Amino acid sequence: MAVSDPGPSLLVFTKTAGFRHASIPAAVEAVRRLGAAHGFAVEATEDASVFTDEGLGSHDAVLFLLTTGDVLSPAQEQALERFVRSGRGFAGVHSASDTEHGSAGYLALVGAEFRTHPALQPATVRVTDRVHPSTRGLPAAWRRTDEWYDFVENPRSAVHVLATVDETTYAGGTMGPDHPIAWCRFFEGGRTLYTALGHTSESWADPLFLEHVLGGIAFAAGWPDCPGVRELAPRSTARIEP
Repeated sequence: MAVSDPGPSLLVFTKTAGFRHASIPAAVEAVRRLGAAHGFAVEATEDASVFTDEGLGSHDAVLFLLTTGDVLSPAQEQALERFVRSGRGFAGVHSASDTEHGSAGYLALVGAEFRTHPALQPATVRVTDRVHPSTRGLPAAWRRTDEWYDFVENPRSAVHVLATVDETTYAGGTMGPDHPIAWCRFFEGGRTLYTALGHTSESWADPLFLEHVLGGIAFAAGWPDCPGVRELAPRSTARIEP
């Protein structure tokens, strides 16, 4: 008997063990609206016990949305890594890079480890990939207000950089002229994407930012009709148009 396609599904994880962003409710609601508008299910949770092979099995991607601190056990981290290696995806937003410090497996998924940031302020994002689904709709020079993360190391050697932040346009950056702020990667059978943007509640009502997030989710999940996605046998055959 044929098994019916359960349809595209995203797990949104918002557990925090450190700083908790006031923007989390707005972010979750915005992702729910994206799911309703674009035909994918959204399951939001702060219960780390879902990170088992069975618990993750119905989803195409996991979105670490404004997580912080040590939120997974070693066994749960390993389940997440197996999930991505099976052809699924991981996407991280903002403080996902301030999560699971000391975990080499998680660091490989997110791509870089948060170190510090200056005060919230406007800056200019330079979009370096105008084709990728998460950045193709953005202006080449994107002026916005956010919390501009510096990382322990520049991830460029291990990831495909989608956008940088121009440190000449704000005060307090410490990474120099090459400061990646969003990137993606094909990872051991699956896909990963990270954006450091999204600190403020206002971000989650910004159409350009939401387009950035939607394209990143679609890339990580490997949904068909998402330009730039390499065929890696996605679980769902449903059609997604970012």
